[in-house]
Amino acid sequence: MRTQLIKSFGLATAFSVLALPAFADEEVKIGLPSWTGAQAIAHVLGEVVTSRIGGQVEYVPGNNAAIFQAMDQGKGDIDVHPDVWLPNQESFTKKYVDEAGTVTLSSNPYEGNQGFCVSKNFGEANSITDIADLGRPDVAELMDSDGNGRGEMWIGAPGWASANVNEVKVRDYGLLDFIEPIRAEEAVKTARIKDSIAKGEGYAFYCYKPHAVWFMFDVKMLTEPPYDPEKYKVTQPDADPDWYENSFVATKDALKKVQIAWSNSLLERSPAIAEFFANFELTADDVSNLAFEISANNRDPAAVAKEWVEANSDRVDTMLGL
Repeated sequence: MRTQLIKSFGLATAFSVLALPAFADEEVKIGLPSWTGAQAIAHVLGEVVTSRIGGQVEYVPGNNAAIFQAMDQGKGDIDVHPDVWLPNQESFTKKYVDEAGTVTLSSNPYEGNQGFCVSKNFGEANSITDIADLGRPDVAELMDSDGNGRGEMWIGAPGWASANVNEVKVRDYGLLDFIEPIRAEEAVKTARIKDSIAKGEGYAFYCYKPHAVWFMFDVKMLTEPPYDPEKYKVTQPDADPDWYENSFVATKDALKKVQIAWSNSLLERSPAIAEFFANFELTADDVSNLAFEISANNRDPAAVAKEWVEANSDRVDTMLGL
């Protein structure tokens, strides 16, 4: 990976209260993917920029491809991706970080874990513990809400690289005769979980940690065959038009590294923000708690982020080099 050099700008001195107006020209446009964790992180980034650096922030909705392309162009249309999951988004980081050298990837990741979940009640009542159990005809029938003969399972939102992986998994786990992979926005999945639990119906869905779902509902992750790189061969649509046919996944995902990424052009346009991004660091528990406040308690992400920054002032000081 191309080494990115982040120069020191004397933030320890510059971030005094009297010095804040010196950063008034600092501004950043933060990409805003659809999933809650990304929105939570985006607003924490924005809150620090506005309240501690004195800069200006604009949030720009977009999917992974659009955000990375804008960062690559370096025109300031979108400057940062708040939640890059690797290796899920590796096709983008290889293209723009490793090859083009136009985007920097943070060196402070948190750990992510992906799989498939059911509610604990549904799982215990029907002895569902492993992904293979979703291929049992009796289980598929319990999950079939539209009468088409296959049980529905949410595999992710449109535009998610993980949804592509999960679609391949459904095929290569031998579940296609029993399971219908569904793509929809995450809010649809959350509403369906709540409804299925209330009605005592069967439902399975792609799940990951950190995420608010672990605080919202009593769910459990199903076991899968242990991660085996020989059985995890993935290509994505942006790299191969025949990605589905040319991929093979019959194993659990490896644990993920999740971090932010930003346009290298930001270092010249807004150097104080770029240095803060280089030092930015959250834990998986931080992200789960932030996402829970936003999703379960239906709170404004900006208000949740503001509270977090105020409650974690010492950690923010460290990120700012104070």
